[in-house]
Amino acid sequence: MIEIRPQIRSALSDSQLQKNLRVTLGKTATARQQVIAEVANWEELRRHAHQVKAHTISRLGEYLQQLEKNVMAQGGNVVWADAGREALDYIFQLALKKDIRKVVKSKSMLGEEIRLNEELERNGIEPIETDLGEYIVQLGHEHPSHIVMPALHKSKEQVAALFVEKLGMTPTDDCEKITATARRTLRQHFLSARMGITGVNFGIAETGTIVVVENEGNARLSVSVPEVHVAIMGLEKVIPRAADLSVFLKLLTRNATAQKISTYVNLINGNRRPGELDGPSEFHLVLVDNGRTRILADEFLRQTLYCIRCGACLDVCPVYQTIGGHAYHSTYQGPIGAILTPQLLSVEEAPEHPFASSLCGACYEICPVKIEIPHILLKLREKVQDQKSARASRLPLERWGLQAWSWIMTSPGRYAVTNRIARTLARMFARKGRNRMPPLSAWTKSRELPELAPKTFRELFKEEGRES
Repeated sequence: MIEIRPQIRSALSDSQLQKNLRVTLGKTATARQQVIAEVANWEELRRHAHQVKAHTISRLGEYLQQLEKNVMAQGGNVVWADAGREALDYIFQLALKKDIRKVVKSKSMLGEEIRLNEELERNGIEPIETDLGEYIVQLGHEHPSHIVMPALHKSKEQVAALFVEKLGMTPTDDCEKITATARRTLRQHFLSARMGITGVNFGIAETGTIVVVENEGNARLSVSVPEVHVAIMGLEKVIPRAADLSVFLKLLTRNATAQKISTYVNLINGNRRPGELDGPSEFHLVLVDNGRTRILADEFLRQTLYCIRCGACLDVCPVYQTIGGHAYHSTYQGPIGAILTPQLLSVEEAPEHPFASSLCGACYEICPVKIEIPHILLKLREKVQDQKSARASRLPLERWGLQAWSWIMTSPGRYAVTNRIARTLARMFARKGRNRMPPLSAWTKSRELPELAPKTFRELFKEEGRES
């Protein structure tokens, strides 16, 4: 079971983290508001994207088969992986067959989800993250703290210190020199790696096109230079038509990085054609389920799969703004992580995630595909509570307690006597401090227990009767 309370306490006591979150998220929110305000039909685009996603998810198998057919028609290979383990085994066996010992990777949350780097390293293959943020967290032996901005939790000074330690960089606080150090190092890896692994933002069923959106050009290099390109894609990333892409790009780039358009939008159609100077000689698309089809079973919860990973719900969430991403102890953070993690795993394995929210609704207001995150959180909370109740009902103490409560409540006399005893005990504990009243001590650590009225309703009723 994933417990997140220790991580939350640690995050709340980290003053540097709090500062980093305030600075970065504040700038992002302001810039996002400006670029969204420029789009007159923003709400119309959100509604359209929601409808496209709802339609696609309702016919997911059909569109995935169409995508597979069109990818293979262009010379690519398509592999279906029910679980992360199957995807990992396929990628490892492919690398082993080609005698590949180094791979360059562009940013992929699915890669983080199935722990791809760890698996490659265990099998003697060196994975190199080439997105700057991902490269930073890899050097620091960490995992991303944000879906879009992996190193959001680190300041410029912390990154510089890491590069001095790991890359031998001359100490500096100049951002251009820091990034130049990363660029020089990564270029050597691009030239020597024989396999590139990328994530997928969208898979267009109509054309068999894989779309990778980025700002640094590292994904393009990961595809163009190595001889083998492996794209790993969650089943939910498919969209029906090329015409839908422009809507999703407009929503994604503005919400994710407050840009009108990303620097690079890569449209990948299979492997290198005869006469082309660059590109892979082999293209492999790995379609990963890893719990996604289980989410389809619930017609309301399946809208979780509409997510296009823009990360905006994290930026506006007051909980994420306070604790950052690592506190969630999960691949996916913030509101989307709070609903996705318990469904990809189970509510038994991640029972605390649905409660890591204030239910303020900011996540729904910003979501480009109008996922009803607050309502999904409530439904998942209900599932958690149902399971707790089911477990508790099997405990003798719970059963005896309910029987005693029933015995008391069915007799006015017993109820009155119990009430007097409870009020006497309450006054005793109140003198010691209401926040130390067992068994409510844990509950009252962060809540003020109301004071009891001087007299009960029954006592007041009797007094009123005597006076009249």
